[in-house]
Amino acid sequence: MGSRRRWSWGVTATAVVLVAGCSPGSDSGASVTVAGENGVSAQPTPTATPTVSAATSPAPPPKDGTAVLVRCADMEDPYATVEIRNPNAHEAVLEVKVHFVDAYGSPLLDTSNQVVVAAKDELAYRVPAKFQYTDRIAHCEVEPVVRAVR
Repeated sequence: MGSRRRWSWGVTATAVVLVAGCSPGSDSGASVTVAGENGVSAQPTPTATPTVSAATSPAPPPKDGTAVLVRCADMEDPYATVEIRNPNAHEAVLEVKVHFVDAYGSPLLDTSNQVVVAAKDELAYRVPAKFQYTDRIAHCEVEPVVRAVR
């Protein structure tokens, strides 16, 4: 019988550590790559650094306001006066609608005006009626809810 030969494969581990931009004791956030035999490499996973970001939520949309008719237009003063209230904590643009109506209940003129009203404030706003209708205006109607435009 022949002699048995025992083969031993010697494995030598070689590691190369590459560090860029680091000095002892500093934490620069540089990555470290370890290269071993046969090009096998491992890269440690950096620990997550918590970040704080200021999350701003969008401002809520403005609330609608209210309108009350104070005075209707006539031949002497061709303006309707409307009191507009802004319930918002900020200035708002509110859309007021006034309807000028004749004695038969037929609409003569419909108006829509955007009015800037200060925060938590009331404003007396004069809505012009066209001259050609002032002699026929019997009454005015105001829509009680004024839509917040912005």
